[in-house]
Amino acid sequence: MNVPTTMRAWRLHQYGAPIDVLRLESVAVPTPDAGELLVQVEAFTLNFNDLERIGGGNMMVVPAFPYSPGMEVTGRVVAAGDPSDPRIGARVVGTTKGAHGGYADFAICLGSGSFAIPDDIALPDAAALFFPYHLAWLGLYDRADLQPGQTVLIHAGAGGSGSAAIQLAKHRGARVIATAGGPHKVEVCRSIGADLAIDYLASDFADAVLAATDGVGVDIVFDNVGESVFESSLKCTRYNGQYLMMGFASNKVVADEPFVVPRRLALGNLKLGGVLLAYADEAMAGFLKTAMGWNFAPAALGQRITDEIVSLYRAGVVRPRIGAEVGFADAPQAITAMRDRDTIGRIVVRTDQ
Repeated sequence: MNVPTTMRAWRLHQYGAPIDVLRLESVAVPTPDAGELLVQVEAFTLNFNDLERIGGGNMMVVPAFPYSPGMEVTGRVVAAGDPSDPRIGARVVGTTKGAHGGYADFAICLGSGSFAIPDDIALPDAAALFFPYHLAWLGLYDRADLQPGQTVLIHAGAGGSGSAAIQLAKHRGARVIATAGGPHKVEVCRSIGADLAIDYLASDFADAVLAATDGVGVDIVFDNVGESVFESSLKCTRYNGQYLMMGFASNKVVADEPFVVPRRLALGNLKLGGVLLAYADEAMAGFLKTAMGWNFAPAALGQRITDEIVSLYRAGVVRPRIGAEVGFADAPQAITAMRDRDTIGRIVVRTDQ
């Protein structure tokens, strides 16, 4: 296709509140380098990590101003760093380069972090099947090897990754205990399969979990909240149980500071597992391991997970929770609602509206 030279993009020139600092501008369409894809964006899905790039929070990669936030897009590949890349013309879900740049008509995505998504899955669902389901799959299936009959505690069960985790855990035959803030979010957890949903604003979730497990605790904790629930979650993890560190939504600062007390883990007699949603090809994975000591999931696994999630979606086993579907012009208001915890599930922003 003929790619235009300019595009719309929500960009910021300084940190601040989304309504104050996001500006709708006309900018040049970027050019993909080696290993990169240029995606014509159908929709981008909002993430809490976007708020860090808007407000100036904790970031692994700090972009230079001006730039667009947005780490997750769905769209059509229109160009690639390698002109012979077979994905040109394909529809993909993808992670943007440097975890930003998605709030635009076109975005650069990492080739190793972009996966084919069938045309027959319509928006907004197509845009909501990537991050939460990949994260839940990597945690529950890949890291924890969840087995039928096990009991899983899932925090923030009404959110994107929490609701995905509930569905995937139930698919494996697990008993699910979910936490959420407020009666409405608790009911959402129940409606998608949670066997027990606890309003953490109304009661101590650790006491409720221990009561529900005869004082033994759960086999697996799926924790995408972090600091604010860490100690109480350790309290209700059973002997030889698994604690999955999925995210740090309550306080991202601790993600890069001393946080875990070794003796507390020893006293818990449990397994602590880290989960990062990031993929790399073989060459990049080797470089990251040698240079940084990091382990990234192989890109081939990412496509396999996408294919499995698509199959489960077509079978009606999983359904993404869509909190709102909004037009491009309403992106600042939508990310503000996410910041203020006024959302449930995924917020999808469409470029054609």
